[in-house]
Amino acid sequence: MPTRYVCNIIPPSKLTELPPLSMDREGLANDYKGYFGRFLGRDESCVSKHYLYFALALTIRDRLMERWKSTNRAYDESNCSRTYYLSMEYLLGRCLGNAMLNLGLEDEMNGALEKYGLNLEELAELEHDAGLGNGGLGRLAACFLDSCATLQLPVIGYGLRYEYGMFRQEFNNGYQVEEPDHWLRDGNPWELERPEYTQRIKFGGRTEHVDDGHGGWRVRWVDSHDVLAVPYDIPIPGYHNGTVNTLRLWKAEATDVFDLGEFNAGRYPESVAAKNAAENITMVLYPNDAMELGKETRLRQQYFLTSASLQDILRDWVRRYGEDFSQFAEKNRFQLNDTHPTSVVPELMRLLMDEHGLGWDKAWEITSHTVAYTNHTLLPEALEKWPVSMFGSLLPRLLEIIYEINARFLIEVARCWPGDTDRQARMSIIEEGENPQVRMAHLAIVASFSVNGVAALHTRLLKHGLFHDFYQLWPQKFNNKTNGVTPRRWLAKCNPDLAHLITETIGDGWTTDLSQLRRLSLHAENPEFRARWRSIKHVNKKRLLALKAQHGIQIDTHFLFDVQVKRIHEYKRQLLNVLHIIHLYDRIKRGDMEGWVPRCVLISGKAAPGYWMAKLIIKLINNVADVVNHDPKADEALKVFFLPNYGVSAMEIICPGADLSEQISTAGKEASGTGNMKFMMNGAITIGTLDGANIEILEEVGNENFFLFGLKAEEVEAARHHYDPNAIIAGDEELQRVMHLLECGHFNQFEPGIFDPILHSLRSPHDPWLTIADFRSYIDTQRRVAEAYRDQEHWTRMAILNTAASGRFSTDRTIKEYNADIWKLEQIPAYLAGSTQSSP
Repeated sequence: MPTRYVCNIIPPSKLTELPPLSMDREGLANDYKGYFGRFLGRDESCVSKHYLYFALALTIRDRLMERWKSTNRAYDESNCSRTYYLSMEYLLGRCLGNAMLNLGLEDEMNGALEKYGLNLEELAELEHDAGLGNGGLGRLAACFLDSCATLQLPVIGYGLRYEYGMFRQEFNNGYQVEEPDHWLRDGNPWELERPEYTQRIKFGGRTEHVDDGHGGWRVRWVDSHDVLAVPYDIPIPGYHNGTVNTLRLWKAEATDVFDLGEFNAGRYPESVAAKNAAENITMVLYPNDAMELGKETRLRQQYFLTSASLQDILRDWVRRYGEDFSQFAEKNRFQLNDTHPTSVVPELMRLLMDEHGLGWDKAWEITSHTVAYTNHTLLPEALEKWPVSMFGSLLPRLLEIIYEINARFLIEVARCWPGDTDRQARMSIIEEGENPQVRMAHLAIVASFSVNGVAALHTRLLKHGLFHDFYQLWPQKFNNKTNGVTPRRWLAKCNPDLAHLITETIGDGWTTDLSQLRRLSLHAENPEFRARWRSIKHVNKKRLLALKAQHGIQIDTHFLFDVQVKRIHEYKRQLLNVLHIIHLYDRIKRGDMEGWVPRCVLISGKAAPGYWMAKLIIKLINNVADVVNHDPKADEALKVFFLPNYGVSAMEIICPGADLSEQISTAGKEASGTGNMKFMMNGAITIGTLDGANIEILEEVGNENFFLFGLKAEEVEAARHHYDPNAIIAGDEELQRVMHLLECGHFNQFEPGIFDPILHSLRSPHDPWLTIADFRSYIDTQRRVAEAYRDQEHWTRMAILNTAASGRFSTDRTIKEYNADIWKLEQIPAYLAGSTQSSP
């Protein structure tokens, strides 16, 4: 293990006792000047704005640092229980604005920078979005950490420090092109390297059984190829309460930088081969796993995360309690964010047994009382499985443990259902066959004391569909925790004008108790309040238009801003949106403009590099947009825009400017969704199916303030047995015209046949997404949208009531439920000497 750095000259208390930093503009200005001139060594000749931003970030980080240390000290001194949130993704976005908001420093920092003729907003734009996630899963994890800190719960996040994000999305002739997203190229002032806590991770090798000297056996994992995990900590501040929690990210490094013998022999690539192989583990977020090498790298990433995190947690436990694990299960919880960290189960067993000498029964008792699993998908193909051959080659000791867990589990299944071999095969952690697979979701359920879905419908379908066998065996394990979003970032920060109006109207308590937004409904009938609401929306739409103008799209704010932003996937049905766009275009060309409302359709999102159908859908959207946007007849009636490189910072502009929120997945396929909540919170009105959290949004806001369409989940399943999209097309004249424009090549005149796979999928009776089945209902509902938008007073009233009803969808509520039912943590205040901030 690497040497831990310890100072033996000056007592630690003498080093750490510092006067609290000033929070006023004069103190901030002085510190900023010091960082720019002394720490960074810049002067008036500096030509890079990067250093102006970096000095700003360091000034704010200092204020976080003292609260960070105070928080950790409070957790240690209280001897509290802790939860460890393990996730492969954390889509943090930019840290600067969030930190200033939560510290309450925006106005003071603005004033400090004005002293030097600098603009805070311009400097904040220089920060790169952290490339640590690719979608809702990672953004949810970031929102959760924000709420945990705001609620002052001792929750530590663990993840990976990817050198490159998923990718930077560009377009070439309408096709998605993936460019490297080197988000760390300019450094990251928000991270703190902690090399003293480096861990060693094993891969490959073999196991051997040795006599433990007490009549038993110990297993040793030997001849392995080891990699070092170096931690980098990022502060997660709570809102105005002095608490700063930790997100610890692991970077992979080689045990030796290079092979000196190879280097001296002139074989330079070979001399650094081990270093490159090690660093590849955390080089890229979610490598393309269409190839076997990509799958192997992804499995390495997942084990690297879980092993490093568990070793770190056990190191800290031994520091505080020695080798006494009698209270470990009582004081620790591991929350798995989907199946990706499920190797925590066999790895915790391995560490407890092989490294700390516990027997199987005691190790299993601890594991099965500390692990909790959150499921995020209803798609069976999205449940991770790993070939036994690959798993055994990379992680031989873990595979042995998994087989033992499975053997003991199947005895329990057989005891409950004697002779039901089909059920045993369905429930087994190992999927037998020509190429046996390890079912990670099954392993997570077997080992967890809690299994939760993320929306009411999702959890019901888990219990009575996907995991019905397990629900019958352990009904007490299953529970629902509907997702949410943090109102700090997704209203207070991204929509400051609306936040100011809300605070002026109902007070500022809503930032930590979003249910208070209900009081806004009392003002929905006030014409003056509605006028101010519309004025703010107008400003936000102008900000969004500035994004579009960068890409040559010129429209006015009176257009209906119709927005669908999310990962590109067939079940999310961007295709249905495209069919509606083509329908509107067809109406324009035919002169069917009665009751027309000018509309701008904005679509954004990334397709996974190996998902060719999703990438083809992007090409179709861009081709349709090109035709529509260059047709003079459509110029004042319809615009279509695919915004490239969708991310958190883009959403912070899109969300406040949207009028209509498209949540149109096939019912029964979306686990929850969180974009729907962000749009609702900012006053956009949802057009959606009864899927995921849409159901709960509808319950809160009422049918009159939600545009509902499409088949229900039960109707979707029933329709599969007799689905005939060709008959539906033949019976719908408007749909026939849409399909004709697609099939005649109107949108791909010089690229014949390129969209045939999409057309075949739409007409296939085996289309799992039933896109054609929902077309008529969707088109008719979109006409209702246009009718409602024409009456701006009525539309504004609906928008206000959507925001007023969004209180249920705060992650503060979600985390309180996790804590009450699963984690059972105590709130631990962190008071900083000299701080005016207090617990919410």
